[in-house]
Amino acid sequence: STQSTGRDAPSIHNWLRCVLYNRRSRMNPLWNTIVVAGRDFSGKPYLGYVDKIGVSFTEKSVATGFGSYIAQPMMRRAMEENPNMTVEEGKKLMERCLKVLFYRDCRSLNRYQIGVVTATDNSISEPMSAATDWSIGANPSGYE
Repeated sequence: STQSTGRDAPSIHNWLRCVLYNRRSRMNPLWNTIVVAGRDFSGKPYLGYVDKIGVSFTEKSVATGFGSYIAQPMMRRAMEENPNMTVEEGKKLMERCLKVLFYRDCRSLNRYQIGVVTATDNSISEPMSAATDWSIGANPSGYE
């Protein structure tokens, strides 16, 4: 029989914080921002954030890059309005956030995957594409 030494999400998050802070302290940072999603040993869902200089926190929603400015406020507002959001409602919110981000960033792709972590299950969706409608930009007004 094989025995595995399990790591829970908080342990991985803490290890990444130490690694990234150590690299930053040596003036050789790893230029990554990492979101850790999983469960702790008790089965409770966990979501953490750590950036290239070792800044680390946990929160009910996190975003990286441009999403920190555009999607994070949308997620916070939706969670304030509906604190007991279902998985399906959360997926719809993520699709809306990703669509807004796609329209706002001219260098992005409209393909994405959604990961879900609950107390009993975790999954990552197949790649999906956001429906786009560029006809909305055909006749802009107010920029003359």
